[in-house]
Amino acid sequence: MEVQEPLVRRDRIFTIPNILSMARLVGVPVFLWLILWPEFGGPNSDGWALLILALSGVSDYLDGKLARRWNQVSDLGRILDPAADRLYILSTLIGLTWRDILPLWITCVLLAREAVLLVMVWILDRHGYAPPQVNFLGKAATFNLMYAFPLLLLSDGSGWVASVAAVLGWAFAGWGTALYWWAGILYVVQVRRLVTADATSD
Repeated sequence: MEVQEPLVRRDRIFTIPNILSMARLVGVPVFLWLILWPEFGGPNSDGWALLILALSGVSDYLDGKLARRWNQVSDLGRILDPAADRLYILSTLIGLTWRDILPLWITCVLLAREAVLLVMVWILDRHGYAPPQVNFLGKAATFNLMYAFPLLLLSDGSGWVASVAAVLGWAFAGWGTALYWWAGILYVVQVRRLVTADATSD
């Protein structure tokens, strides 16, 4: 007897995974404000910023896992999840670069990768394809960067904790940047194959 898979409605909006992703998006401006507050005469709020970043990492893990376990995968979720990841990375890059914790060249390298991906999404849209699905390599790169950024923020201090955080933070930043570009190159190859296949079929 053939077992039928449960019907999945991909047009749903208010699912638990989507609500988690929405909450992560709401936290982005709060996180950036907390990082930059000392630059505008406010108190150091790095502890609260680290807490928001940690909660974001937990929700990033949960939304995908729950979506698959509860059959709540949706088209909106496929957009919200990577959008929240990229906005957290962008806001952290702005905050850490502004505070001279992160060198400008690393920020430019990571932003250049995002620019390449935006071009790929535009090309896919012109050919009637949806944005590329986040692959394992892209997720691994994001996790590395999400570990690197709070550690680098923690390194902006004194004592042995800051020293250890600096070593670990730069290690994760190096791996994350390399994997981020590797995943980007794979996206470019994927887009090229799709566009070539379209041209051949015509």
